[in-house]
Amino acid sequence: MSSNYQVFARKYRPRTFEDVLGQDHVVQTLRNAIEKDRLAHAYLFVGPRGTGKTSTARILAKALNCPGGPSATFDPDDPICVEIAEGNSLDVLEIDGASNNGVEQVRELRDTVKFAPSSGQFKIYYIDEVHMLTTAAFNALLKTLEEPPPHVKFIFATTEPQKILPTIISRCQRFDLRRIPTDIIAKHLQFIASEEGISMNEAAAFAIAKGAEGGMRDAQSMLDQLVAFCGNTIDESNVLEIFGFNSAESISDLAAEILRRDNSAALELIHAHSDGGKDLSKLLSDLISHYRNVLLLRVDPEANTGEIPADLLASIQEQAGLVDTQRLLKLIDLFAETDSRMKWAPNKKLHFEIGIIKAIQTLGEASIDDVIAMISTAASAASQLPNAPAATMPDSTARALAPAKAVAAVPDASKIEPEVSAVPVPVSDPVSPSSVTEEIPAAIPAPSSSLSGAALWEAARKTLIEERPLFETWLVAAQFVSHEGNEFMIGFSTEQRFFRESLSRYEKEIAEKISSLAGGPVELLIEVRDDLAPTIIPTEAEEPVEDSNNDAKPLPDVKAEVPEPEPEPEDTEEEIGKDPLISEALDVFQARVIKS
Repeated sequence: MSSNYQVFARKYRPRTFEDVLGQDHVVQTLRNAIEKDRLAHAYLFVGPRGTGKTSTARILAKALNCPGGPSATFDPDDPICVEIAEGNSLDVLEIDGASNNGVEQVRELRDTVKFAPSSGQFKIYYIDEVHMLTTAAFNALLKTLEEPPPHVKFIFATTEPQKILPTIISRCQRFDLRRIPTDIIAKHLQFIASEEGISMNEAAAFAIAKGAEGGMRDAQSMLDQLVAFCGNTIDESNVLEIFGFNSAESISDLAAEILRRDNSAALELIHAHSDGGKDLSKLLSDLISHYRNVLLLRVDPEANTGEIPADLLASIQEQAGLVDTQRLLKLIDLFAETDSRMKWAPNKKLHFEIGIIKAIQTLGEASIDDVIAMISTAASAASQLPNAPAATMPDSTARALAPAKAVAAVPDASKIEPEVSAVPVPVSDPVSPSSVTEEIPAAIPAPSSSLSGAALWEAARKTLIEERPLFETWLVAAQFVSHEGNEFMIGFSTEQRFFRESLSRYEKEIAEKISSLAGGPVELLIEVRDDLAPTIIPTEAEEPVEDSNNDAKPLPDVKAEVPEPEPEPEDTEEEIGKDPLISEALDVFQARVIKS
């Protein structure tokens, strides 16, 4: 067997500034400093593992000591550059800060600083993991670091800059290397695969890059391991099987089931991941990241989608249309709280399931923003009606006018024909507003499968409003769309889409009412459509009622006959709660009456 095999992380290590990926801000600064002869005496490279700190330091050393240098456009195959790359150069000393962290080692370094370089222009000291030096070692290095000889350059690298003394950092030019973007890592992995004759699809490359979490070295090591396991053909399933990652499609499916409020399907996916031995904490973290992508596309459709595979972008865009921004933010906050509880919980699956159920309940709840928007829309629509009452009318006046209007709108009972009235109103009985409104028949068509779709919806809507007055605003906003076979579709305009959320919990009741009127079961579909104009929500203003002989009598002026309302006693909390409409509202919004 050959003993010259090199792992991908060493074989494809950057050799020049052009080879450094994802660190353009660092490369550009160093190139300009070399070209303009503005070289500092000490550099500090900070960043996560595998982002190119050591590689960048070696490239900088090559640029400083190359023949004819310093030069940013050196030949990496020059013997001096090859020695630096292999760690054999006498003028470039690489020191491991973890094993040479004592004050004695630093004193030895300080004594050798005065010697001139052997072949290059500079004597370069590269200390890796410099944060491992002791406080005494840092203090011994201070004076030399601040005023080194002209031929000496220091390069430090660390993953934990907070452990370095501020007096050391202040004497260096600091460069923060960032995590390398997922799409850049994926493209580089595909380049390595093509160079090595390996067949690897884009989904597998993205899965590896995502699992590397911004570290190029980690991604290359994972690719090495996959080649040893799979040979020269690698697909996404191999990546998921070996490293236990979650596929982007499975995360997207789980997110979609939650947005569709399907408890059963979402919990089944959780159980499948758990039974497959997947890490549920990692699954939740991936789910939060997925909703983060949905949120970004929701807020800014033109956002950079380089982190998202092309085959997944369409499903994320579709999910962005299923939920509004406010609910999406609540969803992310709820899962973040679930994640914090799962870290210390022995039964992670239980907390994950509870988080899923809470999230679906949150999506179905009417928020205070929905209520405010509903009231604002209703008030705006009411103000556009020609006979709309003044918006400044006091509540006490409105309550006083309501019974009088009802009495005035009742036609003469003696002129109502028997075949029109479902329940005749006795003339001798006193007429009260509540009894009149209950005994006058509503113009609802009889249940029959021969009704057209629009007439069927009008009949169902009027019946539902009579049975549940709280439905009126939501149902009036809903418009008939189509009725084909057993599918019955109603819709809301985009301006009134919040009514769709409020009506969602009563879909079953509405479908049952339409089915009873249609003479057979129907499947209710509710959509928010751009082609529907917003519906004007009617107010309590009523029109004169004609009798069955079409002999309309002029109604008396209601306002003229209504006496000035007397001051009403202050309602108690118990009396307010007895009102049927208020009781219905309290039940829907899970609220209670508080006396101020």
